[in-house]
Order: sequence, then structure tokens, then C-alpha cells
Amino acid sequence: MLTQLAGVVLAAAEEHEAAPLIAPPFVIGGIMLATLLLLMVVTVSFMNLGNRHAAVEATDDPHRQHTNKHLHPTDSASSNH
Repeated sequence: MLTQLAGVVLAAAEEHEAAPLIAPPFVIGGIMLATLLLLMVVTVSFMNLGNRHAAVEATDDPHRQHTNKHLHPTDSASSNH
């Protein structure tokens, strides 16, 4: 059945003319590669952003809608539970 489906798809593809491209395929691929590399460089440049400041101790604020439930046993706020 898959062989028949593949044959039908190939026959239909041969009947239709391919849409014209705005540039040769290697140019389109090169532009896509350059764009993804640029996005990778931007991502890597922000990788160390979280280490700029010292970590702030978490506090248990009962007035927040979603309170911090990830306190460690050594934290002072965990003695309230």
C-alpha cells in the first residue's frame, strides 16, 4: 500500500511544475545556516548572564499566589512547614 501511495505521489509531482525559487538552493541553504549561526551566537552570549550577581536567599512570602515550594531543608523558612 505504501508503494502504491509513493507511486501516486511521484506521478502527481511529475505533472506539476515546480515553483520558481527566489535564489539557487545553495544560496537559500547558506542564508538559513548563517541565520541559525547568528541565533546561536546570540544565545551563547547570554549564557553567563545568571552568574553576574550573587544568589539571593529565597523567602517564603504567604501573600504571593504561587509561593516558593522549593526551599531546601537547611533554609530557615522550611521550619514553618
